[in-house]
Amino acid sequence: MNTPGSTPGSTPASAPAATPAHALDISGLRVTLPGTARPVLDGIDLTVARGETVALVGESGSGKSITSRSALGLLPPGARAEGAVRVCGRDVLAMTPAELGSVRAGTVAMVFQDPRAAVNPLRRIGDFLTESVLLNGTLNRADATARALELLRAVGLDESVLRKYPGQVSGGMLQRVVIAAALMGDPALLLADEPTTALDVTSQAEVISLLAGLRARFGTGLLFVTHDLDLAAAISDRVYVMYAGRIAESGPAEALFARPRHPYTAALLASTPRMDGPRGRLAAIDGRPPDLREELPGCAFAARCPLATEICDHRAPHPAPAPGRPDHRAACHHGDRLEGSTADVR
Repeated sequence: MNTPGSTPGSTPASAPAATPAHALDISGLRVTLPGTARPVLDGIDLTVARGETVALVGESGSGKSITSRSALGLLPPGARAEGAVRVCGRDVLAMTPAELGSVRAGTVAMVFQDPRAAVNPLRRIGDFLTESVLLNGTLNRADATARALELLRAVGLDESVLRKYPGQVSGGMLQRVVIAAALMGDPALLLADEPTTALDVTSQAEVISLLAGLRARFGTGLLFVTHDLDLAAAISDRVYVMYAGRIAESGPAEALFARPRHPYTAALLASTPRMDGPRGRLAAIDGRPPDLREELPGCAFAARCPLATEICDHRAPHPAPAPGRPDHRAACHHGDRLEGSTADVR
């Protein structure tokens, strides 16, 4: 679209910079910790577009939480980071403390696993909701209260909640409050770190539906961290599967779950309990994830993979697109074998 006074194909010197397409763009992120033999995150590439929901799935310890928290600059003590973590086009890893504070105050917000750990039990919910925007001067008290009430209604709660203490509401209601609090600063990116773990099945479904609706209503990019593939399938546009600090597979949710290209993704799907699944014992992934004190010269999943060959032990695979599906990528030497074709052992 041309600005007034411009001609097609020209860019006026005074034109404002274009809004970045991605709320989050992680490129080549490598994070190392003291006393480890390999990076805890090893070359992570991940994007979340504005208004898009992206799921990040994998076993506990795979690096999901560190990846998401890197968008807030919240890395473990002693961590050394390489690469770039851009939020709305700005690299978080290169920010000053003051710049980081500004990002955390409004651009990015996080919803943690346990809502009761995120609130002060001695303060009313209304104070919890309005505190951040009052402290950073974004809104005055009247406008902050009005915004809090608007968001409470958006998450299905009423005005009476403002006067209650956290101990007076259920876990599901409190998680809704925490989600409302995360949206108070109108963030471009919302990080949800396993937000349904502490909830019952009914409350889980309600929170998932709520997040999907809020994403559509406010146009917020959402990174949803989970170990539950069914939840990821229910809410996400795209999925990244992590294993041992690396991205094993990524792609559109429907294609990735229907036709996985990495043995780890296939194993996770096979081990997910389903009401319409076959009777008997659930499939399990033999072995255990690699220890951070162990170097990984080859594929991180090789020791547990039924398709592994000698090349897997000695050469780490690079992400490669599936035939005819350039946006569906897997880091596997033998990904084609999962679709019944000849193994790729180049």
